[in-house]
Amino acid sequence: MTRRTPMIRAVLLLCVLAAALALAVFMLNRLDEAPLPTHEVAVPAMPEVIARGRYLARAGDCAACHTARGGQPYAGGPGIETPFGLVQAPNLTPHPKNGLGGWTAAHFWRAMHNGRSRDGRLLYPAFPYQSYTYVTREDSDAIFAYLQSLEPIDSPRAEHALRFPYNTQAALAVWRALFFRPAKPGALVSANDGQPPSAQRNRGAYLVRGLGHCAACHTARNVWGAPLASAGLGGGMIPVRNWYAPALDVASQAGVADWPEDEVLALLRTGVSPRASASGPMAEVVFHSLQHWSEADLRATFAYLQALPQRASRAPAADPPGAAVLERGAQVYERHCMDCHGRRGEGRAGAFPALAGNRAVLLPEPTNLVRMVLQGGYAPATAGNPRPYGMPPFMQILGDTEIADVLSFIRNAWGNEAGKVDTIAVHRARERRGR
Repeated sequence: MTRRTPMIRAVLLLCVLAAALALAVFMLNRLDEAPLPTHEVAVPAMPEVIARGRYLARAGDCAACHTARGGQPYAGGPGIETPFGLVQAPNLTPHPKNGLGGWTAAHFWRAMHNGRSRDGRLLYPAFPYQSYTYVTREDSDAIFAYLQSLEPIDSPRAEHALRFPYNTQAALAVWRALFFRPAKPGALVSANDGQPPSAQRNRGAYLVRGLGHCAACHTARNVWGAPLASAGLGGGMIPVRNWYAPALDVASQAGVADWPEDEVLALLRTGVSPRASASGPMAEVVFHSLQHWSEADLRATFAYLQALPQRASRAPAADPPGAAVLERGAQVYERHCMDCHGRRGEGRAGAFPALAGNRAVLLPEPTNLVRMVLQGGYAPATAGNPRPYGMPPFMQILGDTEIADVLSFIRNAWGNEAGKVDTIAVHRARERRGR
């Protein structure tokens, strides 16, 4: 035995282990994946199927990513920023070269269910196939039929701009092996809400966790950008956009277990209700998608959300602001906020939200409040609320310390009790305001 023999054995062992790991990754990426049919005959879509597909595409909010501002519907989006770089949303019109013209319904189903493109490439999870994998083949075929009915638009997709190694199929395969499995039929049922099975709640589960992909925002993610399975719909920061999507299973955040049905339906359909209004990314979801949902689907969504097992609220923060901060904040509030939101934070019904007892004000994470003060914003313009009142931006009027002070005051006045807002939090939000 020569001196080089142990080294050769070590190298061989590493090669065997690497090959075994590569095989495991390959097999995990093929697990539960149905093969494409050898020959698929295109079936002309009936008008009712196309109409249903149009509705389902809206329910899935497909246009939000696949339509550029001012561009043709579904002809490709402006790009999706991720922590790993820019992912381009492709053209979904039936253009033969730059769209889905060469696709079949089976190709489209595989993309939705398995996260694979027509040529078998793995798709980046900016396309939320972790949720869309629950979409039924029937609904997938209807969406495809609708997209195929659109006018073909010659709009080539720009190249992704992802950093190495995230721009490689190998890295994506490892990610999928760790964090993705295609869903099995009937995987989404309401039994996990602790109540007897219900067809209506099953439909709600399908909409919330599948087609509507609410978990894409309302679920915390790990450092690799994968939703935490244990987090459920427990809220989290939206990557890059830097808004906090509140928990849907906590009464003090966005839980609706104790809400009357009509108020929840109003919030989903119009973006406003007596207790809350939609803002930031949620306002966009209401505008593009939720206001177009059917009454039955909105009621099913309410039934599912109401039945979610509720988690306890977080204990009150242990860092209340000092007297000096509250005094300075009260002065800023009187100058800039009181005319709309009232002397005691009571707001004005139908126009400006109350701040006293407002769940959005009391969230443990104050990022959304900071963003609203800096950038302003509107509830979505909907058929039920066509001319919403808005919040003006104070970015050029108030400094970081003034914003931190006034928000600390609001979060601790009129019976409110929450942690103070630090100046550094305002500074960071100001730096990220363009995202």
